[in-house]
Amino acid sequence: MPGYTSDLIVHLMEAISSLKTPEECLAFFDDLCTIKEIQDMAQRFETAIQLAEGKNYRAISEDVGVSTATISRVSRCLNYGSGGYRKAIESIKKTENK
Repeated sequence: MPGYTSDLIVHLMEAISSLKTPEECLAFFDDLCTIKEIQDMAQRFETAIQLAEGKNYRAISEDVGVSTATISRVSRCLNYGSGGYRKAIESIKKTENK
């Protein structure tokens, strides 16, 4: 686990992982975050998906509307991070293929 993990963070992650549907997640995040925070997270995740598909920075920037600095940060996490992006991408691909 990352070094910044605390009991509060673990409790939050337990709450998130207990949610069963996209609607439940949206309701929770709508209460927890600002609209901008949700939009930013969605953009970063879409950036990770497109990077994993092999798209280039310019195409991602135009399609998702993020800066190359954001794309670079997401790329670094995708390639050298904790594996969270890749796990989530694999999970949604399995769900989409059902």
